[in-house]
Amino acid sequence: MRLGILSDIHANFEALSAVLEAYRTANVDVYYCLGDTVGYGGSPNECCDLIRDLCKTTILGNHDAAVSGRMDYSYYYEAARHALDVHAAMISAENMAWLKGLPYQEMLTEINVLLCHGSPVRLEEFEYIFAPEQARECLPLWDKLGHITLIGHSHLCKVFALSRSSVEELPAMDFELEDDKKYIVSVGSVGQPRDFDNRASYTVYDSDKRRFEFKRIEYDIELSADKVLRARLERNFAHRLFIGV
Repeated sequence: MRLGILSDIHANFEALSAVLEAYRTANVDVYYCLGDTVGYGGSPNECCDLIRDLCKTTILGNHDAAVSGRMDYSYYYEAARHALDVHAAMISAENMAWLKGLPYQEMLTEINVLLCHGSPVRLEEFEYIFAPEQARECLPLWDKLGHITLIGHSHLCKVFALSRSSVEELPAMDFELEDDKKYIVSVGSVGQPRDFDNRASYTVYDSDKRRFEFKRIEYDIELSADKVLRARLERNFAHRLFIGV
C-alpha cells in the first residue's frame, strides 16, 4: 500500500492544490494528514474542505486545537493569536465540528505506522522533534512506537533511526526501513516550509517495500501571500513563504 502523508498546510490553498496535483502521479492508495490544516494562511475553509474530502484520517495539530477551542493559546505571540482568532471567526460550522473531533494520534496496526502531530511522548503538549535529543525522549515508548512514526509540527524534513538505547539522525532523503530499527520521520510542511526551501513538502510511504520518499513541488507563492495580506494577517506570514522559513 502506498500512503500519501502530508502535514502543516496552514491554510495555504495554493500549496495544497499543487501537492494534490503532484500526488496524481504518485500512485497513492490512501492519504493521511498530520495536522495544522489551519493557522497563518488566507484559506482555512478551502483547505479544510480539501483535507476532509481527501484524507482517511487527519491528526489534530496545535493550530487546529487552538482554532477549535481545544487548547489555551494565550501564550502564543500576538500575530499568531490574531491569525487563530481570525480563522476561528471565519471557519464554517462543518469545518469547526471536524476540527473538534480530530484525534491526537492514530496507530495503523496492519502496517505498523504511528501518526502524530508532534512528539508522541506528551501528545496534548505538542512538543517538537527536530533534534536527536528530542527523539531520544521517545525511547521509553519503544513498544508503542510504530516501525515508522510520522510527525509534522516542526515544518522540517527530518529522519531519526532508533534502537532500544540510541538515536541516530539520518539525512532527510528517501530510504528503506531496516528490521531492527524504528524510525521517527518529520514530513515537513505543505504550506509553510522552514528549511529555506520554499517549495511545498509532501511524502509517500510504501508499506509493502517499506520505503519512505520525500518530495517537493513549486506553487504560486505570490497568490498565496496576497491572500494572507488581504486577510489582514501579519505581513511576515506572507513574506516568509518566499524564503521558506
